[in-house]
Amino acid sequence: MSENNKKILGILPHSIAGRLIVKSMLDGFEQNGFNFDVYDELKQDNFLEFISNKDYNYITGYDFSPLKLKVDNDLKIPCICYFADEIESTASGVFEDWQKYLPYLSEDKNFTFYWDRALAEKSNVKNLYYMPQFVNTEVYKPLNLEKEYDIMFAGRLDTDFRLNFFIELMQHFPKLKFAWYAIEKHYQDALSRTNEEGQELLKQAYKGFIDNEPDMAVAINKAKFMFTMNSQGLSSLNHRTVQAVACKTLVVSDFREELNIYKGDLPFYINMGDLVEKINYYMQNEKAYEYTVNKCYEIASKYLSAEYCVKCMLKVMGN
Repeated sequence: MSENNKKILGILPHSIAGRLIVKSMLDGFEQNGFNFDVYDELKQDNFLEFISNKDYNYITGYDFSPLKLKVDNDLKIPCICYFADEIESTASGVFEDWQKYLPYLSEDKNFTFYWDRALAEKSNVKNLYYMPQFVNTEVYKPLNLEKEYDIMFAGRLDTDFRLNFFIELMQHFPKLKFAWYAIEKHYQDALSRTNEEGQELLKQAYKGFIDNEPDMAVAINKAKFMFTMNSQGLSSLNHRTVQAVACKTLVVSDFREELNIYKGDLPFYINMGDLVEKINYYMQNEKAYEYTVNKCYEIASKYLSAEYCVKCMLKVMGN
């Protein structure tokens, strides 16, 4: 295969977050001169037929998904795994089989990129590199849309802490408009675990589910704040953080060491009182709001774009 016909096979996993991450990654490969095919694990079950008579430089995807297909089908092409879940856990795409596939990560021509710096530094996997979450900044960008919501949250309220924290935040700001995006299953689960007042607040906030990047970018652009609660990893920020920063929506995050990427400009909270104080401050200080979103946007657009990050991935892989 010639240098001008570089081709990569991307695997879309069952994980919704993983699907968005893989799409951004494939966009980055395309921006770096690759063509790509996509195999969708949710919608297709004919993998060997799909790849027959095709030639790829790499297979890539989220967590263990691409490596599993490589190992199970005895493929010889180099594999790129991007993990935004802990590798040594049942959350990493293959459930209890992670121990089976773990040794294959260290084989020659397999490359692993880990979204969490602290976990990356602890890992013994060969050819493993730290790579924070990134997005296609041609999709996630300021769209100059009118703000419809004050505070947005996207994701699961799968623990009592997360559920109660979000409800308490809404109780602190009864006059603000909230938008919560999650799949129907997680919405119904949250309703079943709270009281009548909590249920009413969740019903008012729930706006459905978004599974594609353009619609997510629009939703983020329509919100003034993105409130995040990181649940995976030790030091990392989640995908939603960089999505919002790239759209110039102000993120207020719980504290993580990876906030250092934004050189002290991205606000964080320690507890509920601190979060309420931060939101009130930026609500009342438009100049501070604009300064913060612009400074964070400059960093994300330069260092956390799919084009730049995939270029870095290719470099460490010897391209």
